[in-house]
Amino acid sequence: MAEEIVFYTNPKSRARTVRWMLEEVGQPYRAEVLDFGPPMKTAQYRAVNPMGKVPAIRHGATVVTEVAAICAYLADAFPEAGLAPTASDPARGPYYRWLFFSAGPVEYALIDKALGVSVPSERRGMVGYGCYEDMVETLDQLLSGTDYVAGNRFTAADLCLGALLNWTMAFGIMDKRPSFERYVSRLTERPAYGRATAIDEALIAEATQPPSVA
Repeated sequence: MAEEIVFYTNPKSRARTVRWMLEEVGQPYRAEVLDFGPPMKTAQYRAVNPMGKVPAIRHGATVVTEVAAICAYLADAFPEAGLAPTASDPARGPYYRWLFFSAGPVEYALIDKALGVSVPSERRGMVGYGCYEDMVETLDQLLSGTDYVAGNRFTAADLCLGALLNWTMAFGIMDKRPSFERYVSRLTERPAYGRATAIDEALIAEATQPPSVA
């Protein structure tokens, strides 16, 4: 019997990226939807993720947290989905590079921008992303010359980067460069993205429904 995948999520969080990944993988999973606040801080859930945050997955006895780590784990756990280059594939290096570039420099440059944090020019050497402008130019150069970031096919690295660009452009945090918009448009046409989005939007709608009156 296959080991169960349990997915800890909230549809208004980064967990939406993992939902998309699970739909791409195509394996059965059970979702545990947690509200923000006390439900994520219980001793029971902190035994899964001591940070008291989502997303997280439990696959049999294995627990994985953090979006990029979960996506990388699932891609390797289910190679039949074709979401990661093999170890002998030259695309494996770019796959790791851009997967973790999105999880590190891209996300934290965007979070700092959203919070109004400006890194002084003389301190940029201390910051992983250097400055916001360098991060944007790096991505624009990459996505202006390729459809996918690792080889000629969609991988988990595209999923993580595409989800982040999609969300931050929608909220006006990330610049809307033509290369970014083309890239996101291509990725969000995938059936798995549509399925994942429909599930999460239905959960949000259900949570906002007024209580029924007897």
